[in-house]
Amino acid sequence: MSEIRVRMYKELLGDCFLLTFGDNQAHMLIDCGLIVGAKGSKQKMREVADNIRQTTGDRLDVLVATHEHWDHLSGFLQAREVFEQVQIDNVWLAWTEDPNNEVAKGLRRKRRQKVRALEMAFERLHALGTQKAARLAGHVEGLLGFFGREPGAASLGAAPGGTTEEAIEWLAQRPGATLRYCQPGGKPLAVKGIEDVRIYVLGPPQDPQFIKQDLPSKLDPETYELTIAGGLEQAFLAAVQARRVKLERLSAEERDQVQRSQPFDQSCQTSTARARRMRFFREHYGFGDAPKDPQAWRRIEDDWLGVAGQLALDLDSDTNNTSLVLAIELVSSGKVLLFAADAQVGNWLSWEKLSWSVPGDGGTVTKVTATDLLQRAVLYKVGHHGSHNATLREKGLELMTSPELVAMIPVVEKMARQKGWERMPFQPLLRRLQEKAHGRIVRGDEKLDASQSGWRGFRKQVSEGPRGLYVDYTVGQAHGLSQPH
Repeated sequence: MSEIRVRMYKELLGDCFLLTFGDNQAHMLIDCGLIVGAKGSKQKMREVADNIRQTTGDRLDVLVATHEHWDHLSGFLQAREVFEQVQIDNVWLAWTEDPNNEVAKGLRRKRRQKVRALEMAFERLHALGTQKAARLAGHVEGLLGFFGREPGAASLGAAPGGTTEEAIEWLAQRPGATLRYCQPGGKPLAVKGIEDVRIYVLGPPQDPQFIKQDLPSKLDPETYELTIAGGLEQAFLAAVQARRVKLERLSAEERDQVQRSQPFDQSCQTSTARARRMRFFREHYGFGDAPKDPQAWRRIEDDWLGVAGQLALDLDSDTNNTSLVLAIELVSSGKVLLFAADAQVGNWLSWEKLSWSVPGDGGTVTKVTATDLLQRAVLYKVGHHGSHNATLREKGLELMTSPELVAMIPVVEKMARQKGWERMPFQPLLRRLQEKAHGRIVRGDEKLDASQSGWRGFRKQVSEGPRGLYVDYTVGQAHGLSQPH
């Protein structure tokens, strides 16, 4: 086995990559999804799934689901009837999906709590009826779409076909498949029958602090832009809890959190029912709905909603940091393919501590580090559709020094703009990718024009499928790319 063909399905604001090892010796599918609300998404996913079936002969050696976001998982639900006809030998999920891992259970419980809180915040924002509330509601709604929540309705619910949790559950229960929850480090993984490939698990990190580190630090930004973080998450969740459940029904710890999150000390508080009976409150604060009630501006009971947007971003980013990250090595050539999913800052930083011991020449043992793998990367699947905080700088892209580097970006810029994501792809990052890869960038929204490249070998390694459904790029032992003249 001397080559790997990477097929990136196009016109998806989402990830779907089919890897074929050797001459159809084995197939690995990494994710299959399209952003929620995309026009014709179910039909598109069926077309992709049909092509996967045809290409693999109804058999996948490995199916990898990197993390619980709709744009990586939707196809497994939207084209379920197609995938049910495919034999799947192995399903690989991140350790963060393991139902028997206590830390993973805590992460998933917290994620569900945040989703419920944001759904409640959306309902309240929608009811307020102000322009500001409507803008924030739209922002929250769009980010909840990453979990399979259908935007565009007065009440959020599961998107047609299910949620991301249901997609993970369906994959974990595939009949006849061996299920693996992958952890970083340890012994490199293998594909049965393929001797020339080693697969290193880089993420997600097992330290929860890395999972929470979504953004670059202020003094030493690790990405191509400085972003300042903020948030009042605990206060927000406590405010939601106080509105959903009577105080006496909460645990002592929950009651304490609610009380500490209030703007005034308990001695200065009164109940709404008592305030309604008091003339002072009726005259000066009113109890009608905004914006009709002229006294509504004096009330602060909905000020907690202002945190909803930041919490939605935090929820999205924390889930990205649970991405299963794989570095696939062609042993005979030493070339590496990096599939970073949507990993953000903490995930990337955690790789620095990893190392593996692998067989070397003459029966020796060789130590492999994440830095070594990055330096040998000849293909980088760009994280999170080229967004600003999903590619590390000095400890990421700048380490990718191979002259053969090619970048693949599963992005549809027009669709991203329609969603209001102006930094997808992020232009400073895109420019640096152009420099590092010497222009060899394959995008999901651009027609392949290999004639414009002046690199020997590149045109032989890349081709486009019928109707622009996909683009293939072959990484081989004998092939080599040269820099432009």
